[in-house]
Amino acid sequence: MELALYLANTALKVNEVPVGAVIVNNGKVIGTGFNQVISNKSVSSHAEIVAINNASQTIQNYRLLNSEIYVTLEPCHMCAKAIVDARINNLYFGALEPKTGAVKSIDRFLDREDLNHMVKHSGGHMAEESAELLKNFFRSKRQKSEHRFST
Repeated sequence: MELALYLANTALKVNEVPVGAVIVNNGKVIGTGFNQVISNKSVSSHAEIVAINNASQTIQNYRLLNSEIYVTLEPCHMCAKAIVDARINNLYFGALEPKTGAVKSIDRFLDREDLNHMVKHSGGHMAEESAELLKNFFRSKRQKSEHRFST
């Protein structure tokens, strides 16, 4: 999770929403990613998707069997489905995402019995650190916006 937080800070430095993701297989990091939606001009460039693509290239397989993913923020529906489709076994995430979180906050997508792959999951891992990064990022955006309109 510490590496995922480091990657979230990397996203912050390039003015992306600070979310990081790491995929581990047999104790070895096989994929990393951070949000790159703005820089890639792609709505699908969430940290989880970037990490899944990176891991798939590393092992030359789109199925990431026996892997686990560490993410600083609760995944959205798109990312939760990608985690299922990649056949990742375990998801560990940091902060809850009250607006779009598909694991606990607005939906329990990964608990659906009709999915073709079950992903074990738990949240709250380094949640304070993850949430603080996000709060500071969005606070700075609001302050810049308020400053722009007040001058």
